[in-house]
Amino acid sequence: MLFVAYCVDKENHLEVRMETRPDHLEFMKIKGDAVKLGGPALADDGETPIGSMIIFEDTDLAAARAWIAEDPYAKAGLFQSVTVTPWKHVVGEGL
Repeated sequence: MLFVAYCVDKENHLEVRMETRPDHLEFMKIKGDAVKLGGPALADDGETPIGSMIIFEDTDLAAARAWIAEDPYAKAGLFQSVTVTPWKHVVGEGL
């Protein structure tokens, strides 16, 4: 099943994001092909990261939420809020 995680960074936590980014990217690699796409949400300037969006496969909602909670970004206290919901691909290029 596919899930989408949308995570909003706390204000003034860009330094936390940048310091934790290498560990976050390694964590994403562990999930392998189950991570379909992901990247930072950006501020209005089109450059400054203000959150994260990830579409990934997992067994169920509880497992998906547990996996996101283990993300180094989450463990470093970067996120103000995290939403993980089931997601269905309907339009656009296939994943």
